[in-house]
Amino acid sequence: MTSPRPLRQLARLPGHSDVAWHVAWNPKQPILASCSTDRDVRLFTYMDLPSGVSGQSETVFSLKEVIPTGHKRTVRHVSWSPSGEILATGSFDSTVGIWERIPDDMKDSSDPSEPEWDCTGTLEGHDSECKSVEFSYNGNLLASCSRDKSVWIWEVQPESDFECLGVMMEHTQDVKAVAWHPKEELLASASYDNTIKFYLDDPSEDWFCYSTLKGHTSTVWSLSFSPCGKYLASASDDLTIRIWRRYSADECENMGMESEGRIPGRAGDKWLELQRLEGQFTRSIYSLSWAMGDESDPMQAFGKLAAAGADGKIVVFYLVCAQKQGQLTGQGKDNDSDKFQVSVTAEMAQAHGASDINCVAWAPAKDGTTPPTMLASTGDDGEVLIWV
Repeated sequence: MTSPRPLRQLARLPGHSDVAWHVAWNPKQPILASCSTDRDVRLFTYMDLPSGVSGQSETVFSLKEVIPTGHKRTVRHVSWSPSGEILATGSFDSTVGIWERIPDDMKDSSDPSEPEWDCTGTLEGHDSECKSVEFSYNGNLLASCSRDKSVWIWEVQPESDFECLGVMMEHTQDVKAVAWHPKEELLASASYDNTIKFYLDDPSEDWFCYSTLKGHTSTVWSLSFSPCGKYLASASDDLTIRIWRRYSADECENMGMESEGRIPGRAGDKWLELQRLEGQFTRSIYSLSWAMGDESDPMQAFGKLAAAGADGKIVVFYLVCAQKQGQLTGQGKDNDSDKFQVSVTAEMAQAHGASDINCVAWAPAKDGTTPPTMLASTGDDGEVLIWV
């Protein structure tokens, strides 16, 4: 078996003055946002420039803007809308900030120090620390979660107005993360109560929890859907990464299982644990990021999964579906034919020195089809690092 290669540090970005919690790549523009306990959001731009050494291009980053958010406590999470025109910030002060770029015709061209982004709204409702905010795949919805055990869903309306569509109190403990399905208005949440929950909109009622996944034996810190949406990865304090597979109602029937049916054609499916990845981490796993593979090559279609956590190590897993390799043909409830062949292709111990790593995030593909190569990480040391 080939040994994993060490990740190469491409850039060390001007750090925050306190713990750096999260990073988010703008999906449409070359901008990377980071947030921190220092309550600022930093925006970095990047571009490819020729390298005098190799003759090949190298990606160069620069600090574009520091946004003093006005949040009264830690900014825990940042998220871009799919259009790249709206930035949401989730804070321990229990609020969600909404930020938009100031139109050119409203700027003072004589003042180069004038900020480019402006706070256009503050969403209130949580009773305690907001831990995560995420836009849906189409930008129509925004989800937030909190230490108050709640998950809120907001509708994005014209003129950047936001209306609360639902408040779910399904978890019994602190909700750590929310994640939207990449192709549907399906929401997942992870909690200190060791569970994962899924939510759908019932057209005749409100948003509701239609499924609960149990399996982790400690806090679930992070969730990441596969780009195809058929799988969900979860990371936990129990030192495991679990991959869950979605089975349709027909597949459930063929396997002799009951589906989670409530709304015909929507919730008639079931999520089951497919496999576990373990043995790579010695402390809590805080963050996951699942990147697309090369869709032109069926052997790489399921891409790569980056993970990191409290032991300061970054691990990149390479996922190949065993069924595509023709190595497994098992049928039945165990459904071994769906399992991945997993290998560790890259890693970096003590990526942030002795500090915990709080977030890893793959950059978007440059042309929408080529798998990404850049990975950003943040740590308790306040640093934002870029790896390839």
